[in-house]
Amino acid sequence: MNIFTLGGSTQKTSDFLGKLSNPSFLYNDLARLAQRGVDALSAMTPRDTTMTANSWGYEIEINSSKCTISWLNTNKAGDTSVAVLLQYGHGTGNGGYVQGVDYINPALEPIFKEISDSVWKKVTSA
Repeated sequence: MNIFTLGGSTQKTSDFLGKLSNPSFLYNDLARLAQRGVDALSAMTPRDTTMTANSWGYEIEINSSKCTISWLNTNKAGDTSVAVLLQYGHGTGNGGYVQGVDYINPALEPIFKEISDSVWKKVTSA
């Protein structure tokens, strides 16, 4: 028969888990990182004019189980986002087609890494 005896305090573990359960601990610098995403998208947006490049913004939603950053572009052609038309391509009014340019993914990839690194640093130093 094995008998285990445990001693000591679990206070450090409780403190660590308490910090991690507070969304503001992990996500307090998301506005800065979201703005960096806006800046990157604006810089990489293909342009004939600056309207689409200057129409980027973001929204942050934090609840008890997740955090979401949404990057939005308010420049529209009818009901369609011009940013989406630039990304995926679109037909023209005279039967032609304009090929899309993948600019959103390369713009946001380093921002995703920066967000991941920021959260990981907080988790490992809590």
